[in-house]
Amino acid sequence: QVQLVESGGGLVQAGASLRLSCVASGRSSSNYAMGWFRQAPGKEREFVEAISGSGGVIYYVDSVKDRFTISRDNAKNTVYLQMNSLRPEDTAVYYCAASGGGTRLTMTGSYDYWGQGTQVTVSS
Repeated sequence: QVQLVESGGGLVQAGASLRLSCVASGRSSSNYAMGWFRQAPGKEREFVEAISGSGGVIYYVDSVKDRFTISRDNAKNTVYLQMNSLRPEDTAVYYCAASGGGTRLTMTGSYDYWGQGTQVTVSS
């Protein structure tokens, strides 16, 4: 069993930066690929970025390319999402997730554990 707790969300203006953190407990996070997803009101949960257990492989959605960066510190059982140049369309609840062996890390079904989410609101 893995518990995930996100933090770092907030209300910012367009162009600002935020860093989200996700702390895993229960089992070593290095055994899991980790992903960030987001869900805006009235929309489906969508993939943002994912990182392999070793940190050597990263996936991202095109809309966040060159703005968001995922990273992990396995010694701290923590994964981060650095978000720069935020836009109003980035407003959503951001969820951290852990995959114990899923092969399609852009898909929600590949993840075994989810956090409760942290709200990110970007004003124009």
